Amino acid sequence: MTAPVAVDVVRVRPGGDPLPLPRYMTPDAAGMDLRADLEAEIVLAPSERRLVPTGLAVAIPPGFEGQVRARSGLAARDGLTVLNAPGTIDADYRGEVQVLLVNLGREPVRVRRGDRIAQLVIAPVARATWREVQQLPASERGEGGFGSTGDAAQSRAWRGGTGGAVGEAEPGGSGQSRERLRRERRGGLGGPSEKRSPRSGRASHGAPRVKC
Repeated sequence: MTAPVAVDVVRVRPGGDPLPLPRYMTPDAAGMDLRADLEAEIVLAPSERRLVPTGLAVAIPPGFEGQVRARSGLAARDGLTVLNAPGTIDADYRGEVQVLLVNLGREPVRVRRGDRIAQLVIAPVARATWREVQQLPASERGEGGFGSTGDAAQSRAWRGGTGGAVGEAEPGGSGQSRERLRRERRGGLGGPSEKRSPRSGRASHGAPRVKC
C-alpha cells in the first residue's frame, strides 16, 4: 500500500447538519464511501438515471485521479449502480462531485440524504505519448479479441489452427499465421472451401458434379 495522498476538500453547501466526509470503512479498503447530499429523498424508477450531488468539491493532486465506482451492496440488492462506472474526477476539476446513478432493478429505489451511493478511489495516472510506427510487434494473441481468450474455438483460431499450434508469422507485421491466411483464402476460418462454377460464376460447396 502506498503512502496516503493529501486531497483538499470543501463543502459546496456549508452549514446545517454536515454529512461525514468520505472515509475508508476497513483498514485495507480501496474506496471511500460517497454520500448523497439531498434536501429531500428522490425515487429512481426502473431504468431511470439521475445525477445525485455529494456536496463536496475536491482538488486531487496532479498525477492522480478520482474513480467513482458502484457500491456492490446497492447493485446486488437494488440494482442501483453508477451508469458511467468508473466515473473520472480529473486533477484539475473543481466542481461538485456528482454521481450518475441508474436503477437497473425492477422496483423503484429511494435515495435519502446521507445514503452511501458510491465509492471513491484515488488512483495514480500514467500519461501516454504516441509513437507512430509502421508495424506493431508480434504477440501470441495477435488480433484475437471479443472474448477470444475465454472461448476454446476462438482461441484456437487466433493461435493458428484447429490443433492449437502457433504458426509462423507472415512477413509484413500482420500478426496472423500463415495457416490462418491460407484458410481465409480458401473460404473461411471454419467453413468448407467455396468453389465457383466456371460457367455461371456461382458458388458451390463440396465436390463438383461430373456430367456424363
